[in-house]
Amino acid sequence: MVRRALVLAAAAALGGCTVVGPDYHVPDAAMVKAPAAQGAFQSIGAATTQEPLPDHWWRLYENPTLDRLIEQAFAANTDLRVAEANLERSLALLDQRNAGREIQGSANAETSWAQRSAEAELSHVKPPTRQIYNMGIGASYDLDLFGGIKRGIEAASADADAAVAARDLVRVTVAAETARAYADICNAGYQRDVLGRAIAVLEQSVRLTRIMVSHGRAAPYELDRRQALLEASQARLPQLVARQRNALFRATALAGRMPSDADPGLLACHAPLALTRMIPVGDGAALLKRRPDIRMAERRLAAATARIGVATADLYPDIRLGASIGSTGAAADFLSPLTNRFGLGPLISWTLNRHAVRARIVATEAQSRGDLAAFDGAVIKALREVETALTNYQAGLEQQESLDRASEDAMRAAMRISQLRRGGKIAALPALEAERDRIAADQAAAEARAAINDDQITLFLTLGGGWTN
Repeated sequence: MVRRALVLAAAAALGGCTVVGPDYHVPDAAMVKAPAAQGAFQSIGAATTQEPLPDHWWRLYENPTLDRLIEQAFAANTDLRVAEANLERSLALLDQRNAGREIQGSANAETSWAQRSAEAELSHVKPPTRQIYNMGIGASYDLDLFGGIKRGIEAASADADAAVAARDLVRVTVAAETARAYADICNAGYQRDVLGRAIAVLEQSVRLTRIMVSHGRAAPYELDRRQALLEASQARLPQLVARQRNALFRATALAGRMPSDADPGLLACHAPLALTRMIPVGDGAALLKRRPDIRMAERRLAAATARIGVATADLYPDIRLGASIGSTGAAADFLSPLTNRFGLGPLISWTLNRHAVRARIVATEAQSRGDLAAFDGAVIKALREVETALTNYQAGLEQQESLDRASEDAMRAAMRISQLRRGGKIAALPALEAERDRIAADQAAAEARAAINDDQITLFLTLGGGWTN
């Protein structure tokens, strides 16, 4: 075995490097190459198109405030700062790996007053005390005959690519969560307005019922019933106020600022976010190229594959070309022929514990298989998330259409009853009841609009847009 390795080493030195370990390529059996993953999504509905998803999807809302909030979050979000630092670290480690291809050098110089031990010299005479010195420089170059350094650079480069993808994934999440926080602010403001109208109608109904009870024209329980409805509606108001303020704090934190720095002007939004066009979702092939988590999983697989070569290279000798020059001796003979020295020749190191090396190879191969499974899982997860988001969005739109029709029906009924009331053909209380029913329908529609915004942002998040600068 030793002779065979030496022959292989000599042949490599004469004929060029032999890079051991597998060369990386995306496996043919990987899920990302499956035809079923490349085509159109199964759940595309009437509100989506197969046009490519724009990089900055939030601009589809044509809301300058939302655009400004997301830009602020990109500039100062703390999670993004962590991701940027991790990327810088990975790039520095890659640079360190690349330095392995360079000539390595060292220099040293030292001096001291010294006296040798007499007994160490088998003498009973005290040796003299004198100044001695040692100085020299050395250089070496790793031939990397079996590609251990090259594979290490490949692994570090793939790790750096994975760190880029991890940073991009954070940007995707920050954009989506900022949009979600602002949508919650606006939807809570809109729901507060609708609830305020409901409370006003109920207060008027309670006043009218109290008058009717006092004149014996209505039973006392009617007052209790309407009072209960009023108090139940009033009880919802603090929750909406808290929801709106909490969404404001979320948006502030996403922008890397303290709660005390929150902009109260954002609370002035009382209109739900509305898209100006159907959502462009693209297809599976575009999704798999765009999603940062898929790219990150693929780069981790590449790094694990390269590390198999790093471990395999330890089976063979590491040969360096080395040279050194220096001077060592008594200061009185500084740089004299008696103290000068030099050396030139190959430096060979070889791990003799083959069992440990082969165990590391098995471990890296197992890691590669695990990373392939994670890569496949990322692909399946991405496709599942998009299909789920499309299904929920389509269902939410259908619900919204039904609730909008119910709101329109309630509005027409309230208008007709109001006309009858003005004509003296119906009492005031039924007219108020009709108005209350209309507002209740508006409340249901408002809640559905908030859910629609949430479904839209979730869909954009699963599509993986928003990471490009």
